[in-house]
Amino acid sequence: MPVSSVTRVTSLYVHVPFCAQKCAYCAFYSEAASGDRVNRYVDALVGELGIVANDLKPRTVFFGGGTPSLLNRRQWEKILRAMEQLDLLGAEEFTVECNPATVSPDKAKLLRDFGVNRISMGVQSLDEDLLDRLGRIHSRAMVFKSFDILRGAAFENINLDLMFAIPGQTPGIWRDTLREALAMQSEHLSSYEIIYEDDTPLFQQLQAGEFSVNEDIACEMYEEMVFTLTSAGFRQYEIANFAKEKSEIRNPQSEIPSRACRHNVNYWRGGSFYGLGPGATSYVHGVRTKNWANLELYCEQVGNGRRAIESSEALTPLKRAGEIAAFGLRMTAGWPFEEFQRTTNFDLRHEWLSEMNRLAERGWGKISSDGFGLTQTGLRFADTAAEMFLR
Repeated sequence: MPVSSVTRVTSLYVHVPFCAQKCAYCAFYSEAASGDRVNRYVDALVGELGIVANDLKPRTVFFGGGTPSLLNRRQWEKILRAMEQLDLLGAEEFTVECNPATVSPDKAKLLRDFGVNRISMGVQSLDEDLLDRLGRIHSRAMVFKSFDILRGAAFENINLDLMFAIPGQTPGIWRDTLREALAMQSEHLSSYEIIYEDDTPLFQQLQAGEFSVNEDIACEMYEEMVFTLTSAGFRQYEIANFAKEKSEIRNPQSEIPSRACRHNVNYWRGGSFYGLGPGATSYVHGVRTKNWANLELYCEQVGNGRRAIESSEALTPLKRAGEIAAFGLRMTAGWPFEEFQRTTNFDLRHEWLSEMNRLAERGWGKISSDGFGLTQTGLRFADTAAEMFLR
């Protein structure tokens, strides 16, 4: 029996687990691409899309990875035609992550023709030495060339993804990167402090004493980013995300700029979503699931007509509310009390009053009559603050 469109899940994430080579900092599930394995993945993904299609009416779609743009034109066409047949196209926001080394005019045109309207390009740095340090396969020249190709294919919503506090990155190099990124005039910029994950080459180098972490310089770079981007007309709406406004639909009362990534806002505001592909997680109808982070198992189980789910957890209302509180604090708007109560049926002022007071006393949080949020200092330590809200 078809699911009512009123109750269908409106957010879809697809994990593409292939890269030309593994970056030195990356801990996501990915592997080197080979033709046969990529084709098997595409066939399985089409099968998984078919399994969940009746419960989906996407308003946002996000293909992440890995490197989604590594798929060739034929593979992309197979996925997009399957989505068309399953009535999964037409999302208000359809994002695909791209590596600058894997953008081509024909691929860009194909994506645009099928309704992809937002590209997130993994630039990371515009310094050649730092790109080598990170293990990236693209050069700075490829960034500018790919950006021009995307503009030529009529993409009017492009995000540039940057990193700061990279080993060897000085404040001067960071300022130059910000200046050059702004000159490209993208609609969105995201920038993340590098994280040293276990089982990554950079973590091993850190453990071996090949470099050290300077938290003061990282803080300086973060503050430089916020000042530079907001001075250039971007609005910060999340710890690491900055977006421009569409002048024709600007709403000064809105805490979320019109070019914000709506897909990610859905995560931070506690919305449901399907995650497809190996290693992807979903939160649907009160249950969180995680797919096997193993391509062989994923293809085998989907080939047998079922989703390749490794684990499943039905969250208690209070535990889910705590997670939603924690994720929402990543946003500069924080949590309006009434909106949080509508979303979770819990009142922040009752269940989390002591945590809010402790953060306010530390200078990390601010309480108003309408809601609670983190200060600019608190946003730097949002992960620590968020842990206090988990139940």
